Parts: sequence; C-alpha cells; structure tokens
Amino acid sequence: MNDATTHPPVIEATGLTKVFRDFWHRPKVRAVTDFSFEVRPGEVFGLLGPNGSGKSTTIKMILGLLHPSQGHLQVLGKSPRDVKKKERLGYLPEESYLYPYLTSYETLNFYGKLFDLNRRERRERIDQLLEMIGLQHARDRIVGEFSKGMARRVGLAQALINDPDLVVLDEPTSGLDPLGTRQVKDLIVNLAERGKTVLLSSHLLADVEDVCDRIAILYNGRLQATGAIGELLEEQDRYRITLPVLPGPVLQEVLQSLRSVLGKEPDLDHPRMDLERFFLDVVEQARARSVEEASGVHHAEQVADYLSAKETPAGKDRLEALAGPASAPAGSAKPPADSPPAEPEPPLPSAITGEERQAAEEKLKDLLPPKSGS
Repeated sequence: MNDATTHPPVIEATGLTKVFRDFWHRPKVRAVTDFSFEVRPGEVFGLLGPNGSGKSTTIKMILGLLHPSQGHLQVLGKSPRDVKKKERLGYLPEESYLYPYLTSYETLNFYGKLFDLNRRERRERIDQLLEMIGLQHARDRIVGEFSKGMARRVGLAQALINDPDLVVLDEPTSGLDPLGTRQVKDLIVNLAERGKTVLLSSHLLADVEDVCDRIAILYNGRLQATGAIGELLEEQDRYRITLPVLPGPVLQEVLQSLRSVLGKEPDLDHPRMDLERFFLDVVEQARARSVEEASGVHHAEQVADYLSAKETPAGKDRLEALAGPASAPAGSAKPPADSPPAEPEPPLPSAITGEERQAAEEKLKDLLPPKSGS
C-alpha cells in the first residue's frame, strides 16, 4: 500500500455535519456531527461503527447524494456534486441492485455504456472482469438466477468498469463465501498497490484489519477513534516471544529463566493459525485432489489487466495524476475515427413477474444487441 502523506488528500472533510429535517424544516435526526477526516491517495481507509452511527450518511455525502448541513467536504479536489468527478468514482452499495433479466455480460455492458466506453474497450474490460471475479463461465446466465454471493461479485465488477481513481465499497464481502472474501480482500490490496484509493465500510472487523491502512470509528454520528491499524491495536504494555521447536531440557531451561525474572509462571501455548487460513488450506488441498470441475464460482487470482500498470499509472504516477489537474478517466475520451460505431441503447427492462416472465425474456432477446457484437 502506498505512502501518500505528501500528496493532497483524495477525500477531505472538516466539521462535516448532517441534520435531517421534517416537512417544516425542524431538526429531526442529527446523523453526523462535526466529523473531520481525510483519505490519502493510494491507501485503504476503513469507516467503522455500529448500525445507525452515520457511516451510510457519510458515504452518501461523499458520493454527492446528500448535501452536508455544515462543514467542508472535497472529493478528488472538487465538490462531491461535481458531475465530472463522478466519472472517476466506483461505488459498490451495500445491496447490489441489478436488473434480474440481464445476463452478467449485459449488465456490465450496460454500465460500460454509461461511462461512454467504446465497444471494443467494453468487450475487453468485461472479459477481464468476469475472469477476475470467477464468473466467465456464467456470462450468459441472467443475474436473477445468481446466488447473493455471485450477484455481489457482479456488483463489484460494475464498480470497477470505469477504472476509477476512488473506489467506495459498502460491505463488499457481504454474502461471499470464505474463498470469495479472500479474493476480494486481495483485490482491495492490489488496487491500493496500483495507486487507487479505497474507502471501505464493513461490519466484519477481521476483513478491515486485513486490508486497511487507517480507520475511523463512528458512534452516534461522532468520531470516537482514528489512526493507523497497527498503532491502534498494538498493546504497548505486553510482549510476545515466538520460539522454534526446542528439545525438552532446553525448553525447561528457558522457562526457568523466565520464572526467575518474572517471579511467576509464564504463559505457554502453541500459536494458532486463524480459521480463514485453515479453511483455505483445506479447500486448496481438496481442489488439488479433485478431478471434477467445480460448479458455481470458479477460482480466480488474476486482476483485470486494464486495472494494472499496463494501461493505468500505478504507484507514483497515479499519485502524481491525483495531485495534479483533474484528468479524464480511462476510456472517457472520444473513440478514434476507425472505431466501430456506437451501438443503439437497449431499453431498460421493467419488473415482470409470474406468467409474463417468459414473454418478457423473449422480448429482451430481440431488443438487446447480439452478445458477439456487444
């Protein structure tokens, strides 16, 4: 993860306050009170707190969906309501709202069109993203048939389709199995290593501890603690000594020395791996022994190429780009003259239930462009 302390913050909030009012403009709920924090380029910042602590309200203000009642807030050097800045943001909401009658490929194709990506670039990015989230084999299945974890992966892919500079993730591992959780955490770390900035909100504290550089803890809309993970969690008044396997007499000699110094019996036990590591080891061994292809989500390790340094400035280059004048996001430039013409926009599917479903699916097949030319 990048050290970006010398560069302007990606998110800067001072005295941020949000008060919800009733019809007569009387204060009803004070959701956030005098919250000041900053998120630096290239880091993973965790926003923590119990339900009702103001996390979602803060995220909505960062996205420009809510306007602060008081205080100052800048995102990527501009007001959160600046429309051009939104092209450089990626957002995964707590619940993935996907059109149930579109396939995973069509879903990502739809979001790619919203960012004005040309046909070739959309196709390349979608292929890379589906491979990255382990759903390449399910590209032609409608997302309404997906499990919550599979739909969550599609939601994560749509948050990255525009190659954003700032990625806001609200409960990104919700509904994922341990393999998917590990994959998402690795992806978050890889994004930060490539110079992208990640704002993460989660109730799963073990996940936050694994990936975040710094955190802020909210309670009742007020900041209670903030700082680097290592500094906040380190117990300064205790030490831990790790020893290799020792012969019995040598171990007893070491323990006797500690008894004479401490004046009491020292604690002695064997270190434990965490349950996630044990689970992943067991599954990996089972996968190595298995001769049958697994159903559901396929194993994937490779991050999408367009998110890497091949097309995106990483590390120092990304930080310099953030510190300098705002630049257009990747893929937002006009396509060259010889690029294929833009495809006609398919109409959005409406909610259909019961016996109308089959007719609606047939209609969608006629309206949507062929997958080979998407």
